[in-house]
Amino acid sequence: MTDGPTAHVGAGALRGTADGGIVRHLGVPYAAPPVGEHRFSAPAPVTPWEGVRDATAYGPGAPQAPYEGAVGEILPSVDAWGDDCLHVNVWAPRGAEPGSLPVLLWFHGGALVRGANSLSAYDGTAFARDGIVFVSANYRLGSEGFSVLEDAPLNLGLADQLAALRWVRREIAAFGGDPGRITVAGQSAGAGTTAALIAHPEAGRLVRRAIVQSGPLSAATPDRAGRITRLIAQDLGIPATRDAFAGVGPEDLVAAQHRAMAAGNPLAGGPAFSLAVDGDLVPRAPYDALRAGAADHLDLLIGTTLEEHRLWLAPGGADRALGWPLLALGSLRFGVGPATLRRLRSRRPGMSTGMLAGALVGEVLLERPARRVARARAARGAATHVFGFAWRSPVADLGAAHCMELPFVFDRLGTPGALALTGPDAPAELAERTHRAWVDFVRDGDPGWPSWAERPEPHVLDAG
Repeated sequence: MTDGPTAHVGAGALRGTADGGIVRHLGVPYAAPPVGEHRFSAPAPVTPWEGVRDATAYGPGAPQAPYEGAVGEILPSVDAWGDDCLHVNVWAPRGAEPGSLPVLLWFHGGALVRGANSLSAYDGTAFARDGIVFVSANYRLGSEGFSVLEDAPLNLGLADQLAALRWVRREIAAFGGDPGRITVAGQSAGAGTTAALIAHPEAGRLVRRAIVQSGPLSAATPDRAGRITRLIAQDLGIPATRDAFAGVGPEDLVAAQHRAMAAGNPLAGGPAFSLAVDGDLVPRAPYDALRAGAADHLDLLIGTTLEEHRLWLAPGGADRALGWPLLALGSLRFGVGPATLRRLRSRRPGMSTGMLAGALVGEVLLERPARRVARARAARGAATHVFGFAWRSPVADLGAAHCMELPFVFDRLGTPGALALTGPDAPAELAERTHRAWVDFVRDGDPGWPSWAERPEPHVLDAG
């Protein structure tokens, strides 16, 4: 290995690649592989290496199953996963002075069971092009990352994210990043964990800003969060203990969790993985913590797409399987009255009962918490900007569905993954504007529209 830019971090030297003024270092470990004695344990330090480590190819993702059915035709899955999954990818402008540029640390979504930093949707080239050091991190998923076991720490996937944040704070100057100007961000499940991180006393001190895209702000009691773990243990015929789960191979654990989650439904309440209130990493639900003042010192950008539910219900006509009984169950579970249902229906007259049920879930789990957090922060003078992504894709009747903003945020229109979501005619001007809003927020805390205190309503991102 004689070509390519070299970066030096605490564990050793890294050889990356450079192309078009952008430097990439891929598959850089921030913690030891979570195998053997490290499985179902807190992330352990990286073992230093001799010589120059190859950082020219993506590393493996965490163990997971691919998306299935109609959704699987739209959302990409990880081709390769393996033991050495705790790593980051770094994109930076070539020639950046050490410690000179703002940093964006990204955590992918996937319901805490899918996703990886190697997916093309999270390519950080456009951010590096615009003067941001972009870092994407993997973390443990599913049973490996969010089980509730009798003799193992809770929220291991979140502990991984905190370890990645500490690594960025410690090492990012070597890639041109300023450790005092870190923005932590995520989408979907990655947004929920981002909210938990900024609510954590230590993590909140390590970052300057945060972006929470379409993320649940919830955390469950250990007993409730452990429901899925108990179902997996029952499926495998083992006790819900660290030793028992560590004795099961990752493939078998993934298969068991897939079977246990097969009957999951957000209206009925699960089963699914979630953050667990643990008194340490998650002392209280992020929603409660942020409303009470945690992270008020940070600039926050928070928002949703306007039709989150359509990703799960539009492809293949899945909404047709949801009728009035399930809508009634959801209304009862969430304490939602007729006025809210009328308002949701007014957004899209003629929507099916199933779509109305889905809109109810998006309202209660994502949109309403974001508004309430913004309102509470604004009352205390904490800088908060709110958005609603409204552009409607013609693909599979997706509309402004969950994940639709990603190709625009990353300025990746025209790539195969983006085309599966947006089709070929997505507005480039909206991608430029949306991406620029994120860049400007990371750089100086202003995405280009008034804060919630100045105008208490979401800024709508749409074509035109």
